[in-house]
Amino acid sequence: MLFNSQIFIMGFLPVLLVMFYLAAGHRSWRQALMVVASLGFYGAWNWRFVPLLAGLTLANWLLVQGFGRRRAPVWLYCGIGLNLVVLGLFKYANFLATDLDALIGRTHSHWPIVLPLGISFFVFQKLSYLIDLKRRPQPIYGLLDFFEFVTFFPQLIAGPLVRHNEIIPQFDRNPRGPDMWENLSRGAILFIIGLVKKAALADSLAQVADPLFQKALLTPLGLQEAWAAAGCYTLQIYFDFSGYSDMAIGLALMFGLRLPFNFDAPYRSASIREFWRRWHITLSRFLRDYLYIPLGGNRWGALAQARNVVVTMLLGGLWHGAAWTFVCWGGLHGAALAVNGAWDRLGTRVPRLRMPGLLGWAVTMLFVTASWVLFRAPDFTSAASMLGSMAGLHGGSSFHLRNAIIVGIAAVVAVAGPASQTVALEQLRPSPWLAVPAGLALVFMLLLLGGGIPSEFIYFQF
Repeated sequence: MLFNSQIFIMGFLPVLLVMFYLAAGHRSWRQALMVVASLGFYGAWNWRFVPLLAGLTLANWLLVQGFGRRRAPVWLYCGIGLNLVVLGLFKYANFLATDLDALIGRTHSHWPIVLPLGISFFVFQKLSYLIDLKRRPQPIYGLLDFFEFVTFFPQLIAGPLVRHNEIIPQFDRNPRGPDMWENLSRGAILFIIGLVKKAALADSLAQVADPLFQKALLTPLGLQEAWAAAGCYTLQIYFDFSGYSDMAIGLALMFGLRLPFNFDAPYRSASIREFWRRWHITLSRFLRDYLYIPLGGNRWGALAQARNVVVTMLLGGLWHGAAWTFVCWGGLHGAALAVNGAWDRLGTRVPRLRMPGLLGWAVTMLFVTASWVLFRAPDFTSAASMLGSMAGLHGGSSFHLRNAIIVGIAAVVAVAGPASQTVALEQLRPSPWLAVPAGLALVFMLLLLGGGIPSEFIYFQF
């Protein structure tokens, strides 16, 4: 079941909202309802993965209970190991086996392992709690609290990556409080904004980017075609993923829960460091807090800092997918972050070397756009061909950009527009007049979606 489907918007969501607010006065009832609904939402994709999600969550909870009784770290180590083994088995087993077989001159027969939807997100969520418990005293949560924390359907499949102390304390709050109607209205507005991003912008941009990337697998593109493909994909992945995050945060707010922001207009960034402070914020801080800082962070000098950030981003790239293209993409961003840090330090000593804001933005966007080609391409050969085309090595082309108006609107919104969460949750004031355009937008989007199969979100593959 997809957020951008008629069955979700017109069936699952309104029915669950009614049932939730009828049970809202009883904490355990509303939590049990949410856990069951979330497992049902997940099972609508593939019911065979529900036992894995529920069983892994229960196993983590039991290990935490064991730690709570005896305070022996071995319980946490077992939990961390269990999560990493499960993630490694489902996501990386074939990847590692293929490389190992290649080293000894054999061809790996692909094992029929299906990647469970959202496994990277719900495994990281459990890992963050177990690591927090190891570092310092943390609450030991009850079964319903822990299950709702992990399975809460808005953030279950593609984030945001929510930490236990950001959401579980909110479970005590009665959603039928004085801010109920404001939460419902603001959440609905943010959900509609995300729906427009996905269905109207991202899916329209995909109609340009996808055929061109497919064509590039067969023959080198011309200069104009290559830049159209790279530019449209750069916009597509932003509106697709930020649209999902908007919908997830809006849905959570409709149930009285606030999730952390995940995007803050990243394509306005004037440096790659700023970009990663604005793009997929919850993943960036996870990598910072659970990889970069434990590796040493910036405590032991510039060279150690550069090493730590490169290693962190290499692992961040691997998290995105079991392919060397993702690892290389992460490494490139790690190297860019290291260079950015060195340049900033040089600029503090030699002020005239500081990069002007507009030039910094142009360099950042050029790098980000080129690196998205590697992220999108299935292998290094096709990525090299596309980048070569962007450099003009394969000549020009007579490509006519379709949906030029949509592309122009998307580019302006991505670069100059405000962060949607800020608009919906802070700047807009609830008003009956706002309900009219919001309702019309929702009706239009429902008509646009039609009764066909909606397109999946890009980050579902990770």
